[in-house]
Amino acid sequence: MGRIIFLDVDGTLVNYENKLPPSAPKAIRAARANGHRVYLCTGRSEAEIYDEIRNIGFDGIIGGNGSYVRDGQDVILWRHITEAQCRQIVDWLHSRGLEFYLEANSGLYASENFEHAALNAVREYMGRKGHETSNITVRSVFPDMIFGAEPCRDDINKISFVLSSYQDYLDAADAFPELKTGTWGGAGETALFGDFSARNTGKGFAVDVLLKHLGASINDTFAFGDAKPDIPMLEKCAVGVAVGSGGDEIKAVAGYVTDTVDNDGLYKAFKHFGLIN
Repeated sequence: MGRIIFLDVDGTLVNYENKLPPSAPKAIRAARANGHRVYLCTGRSEAEIYDEIRNIGFDGIIGGNGSYVRDGQDVILWRHITEAQCRQIVDWLHSRGLEFYLEANSGLYASENFEHAALNAVREYMGRKGHETSNITVRSVFPDMIFGAEPCRDDINKISFVLSSYQDYLDAADAFPELKTGTWGGAGETALFGDFSARNTGKGFAVDVLLKHLGASINDTFAFGDAKPDIPMLEKCAVGVAVGSGGDEIKAVAGYVTDTVDNDGLYKAFKHFGLIN
């Protein structure tokens, strides 16, 4: 077995405008042809791995920030929110007037008023990543989001919700101590969204689960990321690579910082470490 490579998606494989540089598929396919295994390791669920990415060809995926692990067609781990928990969360969010969406492998399911209520937060989030935001809509950012579906399901990896203030996150953590709560779209008071997921998950944890399944050594691993949720993955793997357009926090823990996505950072790092010729 060659090396095992874990790739974040947003800001690592694709840029912050969700554009995939041609050099990235070239690097991944060449690495796999050289006998290396390549896995996505992302906050996205299966439903958000659109064909442009899926068709590159991967050995599997760690999704939902570590709540779901698939090797080939074999699901190794799936720690999801139960339907009962989902109903409790949805009722709680409704009671506070907070809009949300459910992240499942089968799709992204939006609450009744999410498209309107999330617009400012979505634009702010995209603006922080360097986008011109005047024409951005919720549907343009989430092109396959499903509206009007039953709001409670038994296959949910995560539930993300629009924060009216940071207090919403603090109260969520108090209300659901049995779940893992977090924020995204900013740090601390600048956070735009909160989220719920099952406890005992995370990218570093999921890497351990997959390596045990493969019978592989941590010494043979590479991790590539750009943001705070990727830090446990970089700290876990033998070689941690931060993308040049990533944040200062992840660059501080990375063993190597490559170029930006648009400047072929992934391809250059694969060449630097001899993963491709």
